[in-house]
Amino acid sequence: MGCCSSKEVNGAASRTSRWRSTGIVGLRDSKLKTIPNDVLDLERAVRTLDLTHNKIVDIPLEISKLVNVQRLILADNLIQNLPLNLGRLQSLKILVLDGNRITAMPDELGLLIRLERLSISGNLLSCLPETIGSLRSLQLLNVSNNKLKFLPESIGSCFSLEELQADGNSIDALPLSICSLIHLKSLSLNHNNVNQIPPALLKDCKSLQSISLHDNPISMNQFQQMEGFQEFESRRKKKFDKQIDANVMINSAGLDEGLDLR
Repeated sequence: MGCCSSKEVNGAASRTSRWRSTGIVGLRDSKLKTIPNDVLDLERAVRTLDLTHNKIVDIPLEISKLVNVQRLILADNLIQNLPLNLGRLQSLKILVLDGNRITAMPDELGLLIRLERLSISGNLLSCLPETIGSLRSLQLLNVSNNKLKFLPESIGSCFSLEELQADGNSIDALPLSICSLIHLKSLSLNHNNVNQIPPALLKDCKSLQSISLHDNPISMNQFQQMEGFQEFESRRKKKFDKQIDANVMINSAGLDEGLDLR
């Protein structure tokens, strides 16, 4: 009995030592209900924390101790709320919260000024905080499969945004500010209620190469009549041709127009 206990202690110590030296804490599929104290006690040493596919319900306030964490991956848990001090994780670049039960994002989200990738698909969000516009370094935003009816006007201030995924919501229109996203390359709004998009979108978003609007009420005619449509088509086809030239393996979904419009 004592021997087994000693081995467990030594194993835990070895694991903690490895976490400290690498900065990487991986505890996927570990049936955790809380974030272990021995992880939180590592404080500044943690740079990546991956707790995918556990049974975590709450993120403790002590998460703010991980001031150097750059990648926080909490997908496929049972999380309902996020701590208000989340904004103290000033080094955070990647935040993944897919497949939880989150109903609201705190305003403090806007304090994560180094955040580059934010994925919160498959939750219960009905809106996003206006403070999301403070995320000037954000390159990818995935809010698919939530309960969103609109995107905040402030999203136009996410100047670095290149990819916006908002499939499977109840969005009927896009904010005019989205036309300010001059680096936006991909916009996906499949399975929404979109009946119109800002008339200057194709003209102003000069990097846009892909728009996917399957299963929306907007018509193909409306889309083709937009100013900048021909230029958008040229960019889209150029991207498509590059994929073919590079012999990229893409399925039929990748080969279609991305516009299920009538």
